This record gives sequence, C-alpha cells and structure tokens, in this order.
Amino acid sequence: MDRELMNLFVGKTIRVDRGGPESRKGKLLAVFEDYFVLLTENDGVVYYKTNHVRSVTESSKDDMKLGIHIPEKLDFKTAENFHKLLESIRFQWVKINRGGSESLEGVLSDANKHFASLIVKEEVVRFSMKHIRNISYGLMVERKKDDSGKSDSDNDKNQNDGNGDQGDKEE
Repeated sequence: MDRELMNLFVGKTIRVDRGGPESRKGKLLAVFEDYFVLLTENDGVVYYKTNHVRSVTESSKDDMKLGIHIPEKLDFKTAENFHKLLESIRFQWVKINRGGSESLEGVLSDANKHFASLIVKEEVVRFSMKHIRNISYGLMVERKKDDSGKSDSDNDKNQNDGNGDQGDKEE
C-alpha cells in the first residue's frame, strides 16, 4: 500500500485486507516509511508492514465501529521504519503475524535487516523479515462500557438474574 494513500485514512476506522488470518478492523493511528499503526479491538495496537497489505476498506457510510474506548493520548511506539520499530520493542512479548501457520509469539530478542529473533519457550526462532506481515506487543486498551457503566460481559451475566424467591406455586 502506498504511504500517501494510507495517510488519507489516519484517524478513520478501516479494514485491512478483505479476509484471512491477517485481516483486521481498527482505527488507523499513524503511517510511517514502510509500516502503519492500527488500533484493533481484540489485538490492541498492531504494526502492519505496508508491502504485505493487499487492500484497505473504508465504510462509505462511516458505520464501522470499534467496541473500545480510545484514550485521547494513546502512547504507542513509533520509529521511522519497521526495522527501527523492532529495535525499540526488543525484550517485549510480541506476536508476529495474526494467524495461520506463520503466527508466532515470544520475546523479541534481536532484530536486523534480515531477520527477527524470538525466544519461544526454550528455543530461539529466527523469523525472516520479508515474511513478517505484522507485529504487536502487550499494549491494549479498555473495551467500551454501556450507559450503566457495565461491560458487555457484565450485562450478559445479569440477564439470567431476577427470577428470585418466588418459590413453588400450587395450582
């Protein structure tokens, strides 16, 4: 994806790719030399390499909504290019690629122009830089709550309450 095109979507909710394990919906936070930053509901902040993105979708009716509260000053890592970004998150728990057989989680121990090294359990895995589509690290944001201040899971739990102590009625 072209950097100029991606800059048109900054601050908007978009879908990256149309489907598959790498497809995500989120708010585009920033665009850099060879990657962009997307805030997603389930994965938090995800850094996508632009050369792996096949499509970007924007709703013509602006009806793509995220179920998360976006802080006014969200602090996330930035760098002029993807390689320098990886250097800035060394020794963090990361997830490389969102799904499928190429997904990998571990501690990022090293990164250079050719590969990124992850410590996964008792192994050191070197992941080719040209096959990294996206990466995320532990940064998440809180889910939106309804007007009563309860999250969606609190509401689901309370829906089954209320039949109380009516006891058995004789007919």
